[in-house]
Amino acid sequence: MVGLGPGNENCLTPEALQAVRQADVVVGYKTYINLIAHLVADKEVISNGMRAEIQRARKAVELAAGGRKVAVVSSGDPGVYGMAGLVLEVAAGKVPVAVVPGLTAATAAAASLGAPLMHDFAVISLSDLLTPWETIVKRLEAAAGADFVIVLYNPKSKGRQRHLAGARQVILRHRRPDTPVGIVRSARRGEETRVITTLSNMLEHRVDMLSTVIIGNSQTVVENGYMITPRGYKL
Repeated sequence: MVGLGPGNENCLTPEALQAVRQADVVVGYKTYINLIAHLVADKEVISNGMRAEIQRARKAVELAAGGRKVAVVSSGDPGVYGMAGLVLEVAAGKVPVAVVPGLTAATAAAASLGAPLMHDFAVISLSDLLTPWETIVKRLEAAAGADFVIVLYNPKSKGRQRHLAGARQVILRHRRPDTPVGIVRSARRGEETRVITTLSNMLEHRVDMLSTVIIGNSQTVVENGYMITPRGYKL
């Protein structure tokens, strides 16, 4: 299991780079394979589309059981909405599995925005493909009520146009409308864009599956164009 980070090779860790280079076979979602196409040109590559995660995991375990050295790649960190858990479940002790961490979208986006994650935060995916929307709402309520900074993954897609607005409505029950919100698209991928706005105005800006949304807590401020969530130091 190898985390590719955001996709920019500058954010690929030396450990991840070594794991990809040493692999006989690289397995992954085709979009992620494309991010490292120049690194896997001389390797056997097995890729497919969305919702084929179980198929990829089973094929990777099958190849590893046959003696091949396999790298299953995920963007970001493989243990954060990635393939690590699924591969470990499918492997079930049949073959050894090593998890190589990667830079996840929350921290990549946060770095572009300043320092919004300096205190406790929660990461919540708005995708209801595997998690019921009712459960997502409960998690949003709990995180907002506990004054966590909230990072939203998978905020909006062609098939999920209303989930972000629904999440905002939930959070507004616990946060001021002027709460700072940062939106980073394609973080560290070379075509990055960043916007700092407010909870009341966040829906006016472009958000899609390449975006990460960070909603500040009651202490988050914007200073000199950066989001900052104070840790509590007395200056």
